Amino acid sequence: MLKKVLKTVVSYFRKLDKQLFFMVFIVAAFSVVLMYSIVYNGITNKDANMYKMQFIALCIGSGIALVMSALDYHKFTKLWFLYMPASLGLMALTFTSLAYKPVEGVDDQAWINLGFTTLQPSEILKIAFIMTFALHLSKVDEHINNPLNVLLLCIHGAAPVLLVLAQGDDGTAIVFLVMFVFMIFAAGISWKYIIPVLVIIPPALWFVWERVLQPHQKLRFLVLFAENPEKDPAYVDIYYQQYWGRMALGSGQLFGKGLFAEQYVSVPEVQNDFIFTYVGQCFGFIGCIALVAALSYICLKIVANSRIAKDKLGKIICIGVFSMIFIHCLLNIGMVLVVMPVIGIPLPFMSQGGTSMMSMFICIGLVMSVYSHSNKNYHVFYDSR
Repeated sequence: MLKKVLKTVVSYFRKLDKQLFFMVFIVAAFSVVLMYSIVYNGITNKDANMYKMQFIALCIGSGIALVMSALDYHKFTKLWFLYMPASLGLMALTFTSLAYKPVEGVDDQAWINLGFTTLQPSEILKIAFIMTFALHLSKVDEHINNPLNVLLLCIHGAAPVLLVLAQGDDGTAIVFLVMFVFMIFAAGISWKYIIPVLVIIPPALWFVWERVLQPHQKLRFLVLFAENPEKDPAYVDIYYQQYWGRMALGSGQLFGKGLFAEQYVSVPEVQNDFIFTYVGQCFGFIGCIALVAALSYICLKIVANSRIAKDKLGKIICIGVFSMIFIHCLLNIGMVLVVMPVIGIPLPFMSQGGTSMMSMFICIGLVMSVYSHSNKNYHVFYDSR
């Protein structure tokens, strides 16, 4: 009996994607340290226990990911009739009296207040969408370019985008849109559909700019091209957070001030969307490059897992998770560097938020499950067959 248990444990660790899990765990643990530093230095007084909640989310999330890695990802996708209605039900609650805005003045109302904690249902919907859309794509398989199948796939992809837009959460809507594009492209959508979409994009963007975007939303884009926006009355309010974010990022210079210095530049919501600025303050340019390298490695590793997945379902799940993490990183770091507008997107495994942290770990668990149930040996940049 003991030998059987030991054999099972050894087999589990042999199949475990240790490289991916280790890197994700290190980045998430780093965020807990940063949250403690923020509280210790009195930079924010909103939640003195946020580092504790971040640590709890890290522990629970990593535990879930480890368990999921041992289970077959096919079983998760087959339970779509449970988790998809549940995630849609939670989304519906954001349109009721349970809706909650964690920050006054934000455009979106994408959280619900459960009394003992708050929850962002769109994070759960991301997981559900990745699994259901991957299942949908794997079911149509080589018939993906049938016009009816393309129509149904587009409806499947548009549903979460429109639902999140109804909440006013433009940033998360972009995330869903990018996930849809990456996943359907990886599944083999024909260029006869891609080219017309590329042709339509310019006039569609013009229509959105002229007819859809509100004046304050336009200013978030226009400020990126303005000269001295911190002195221009038209941009002062819009640019305020990005201005202090840049000041904070640059104040760390090459090696940073450390975790417990005497003075830091104050940035609104530094623990959330602008956590990258605190990395710059504490660890400087070197620390920022190291974090970007770690996040890049995670993305590359997920893509590598997709290459050796034993079926299309596993491949598309990995691409869905990759696209989600990649666009989060691109938008978040981009808005800190003032090359992207401020749209309220957290930095994966770093920004404060238990729902976001655990949802990311669940997605990593799916990728690890694909790895565990693959029969190929490989390295990050190449296969070894």
